[in-house]
Amino acid sequence: MISGVCLMAGTGEAIVDCSGVGYLLQCGSRTLAKLSEGEATRLHVETHVREQAITLFGFHSEEERAWFVRLQSVQGVGPKAALAILDILSPGEILSAASLEDKTAFSRASGVGPKLATRIATELSGKPAPTGRGFQPAFTAPSGETGTESSRNEGLSDMGLRNDAVSALVNLGIGQSDALRAVAQAYASFDDDPNIDTLIRVALKELGS
Repeated sequence: MISGVCLMAGTGEAIVDCSGVGYLLQCGSRTLAKLSEGEATRLHVETHVREQAITLFGFHSEEERAWFVRLQSVQGVGPKAALAILDILSPGEILSAASLEDKTAFSRASGVGPKLATRIATELSGKPAPTGRGFQPAFTAPSGETGTESSRNEGLSDMGLRNDAVSALVNLGIGQSDALRAVAQAYASFDDDPNIDTLIRVALKELGS
């Protein structure tokens, strides 16, 4: 983790002054949007050491950093693709898309083609959220941020509906994995998006079957 003053936040990177030393960090758009030049900041850092370079990746939350690492466990996903996915999907949305094997959600990320999107959805399906450094995994509701890119908005309404239903089941004391599976099975039974109450009711029936 790095704590200091943001000296610069530009396209894809930021510089943070930590006790007189400037650190250059590669960051996604979500993190950069929360940085302001001249203001104190704290970023969770993932360090990549290569033969010719040491690269620091900065994240606003530890959960995002943990997913950055998890995404790269999939063959073919490098730092650039992982950041692109985190630009369009929050950690909670990634978990939901993986549980539903929703390859379309991942394919909306810049540089992620259909084959790679399918591999990501398949390999992450059924896995719990990464725990990260020192916090317990928890369901993350969809981000309230709204982007202007059509690729971000397209098709996310149904994902938001599923996330809301999972969140409601978790609040009822149902385990996250069971809630995700039940909502996925319930959602698949509808031809069109149901309302949230109907989706939750059918999901509860799935849990009891």
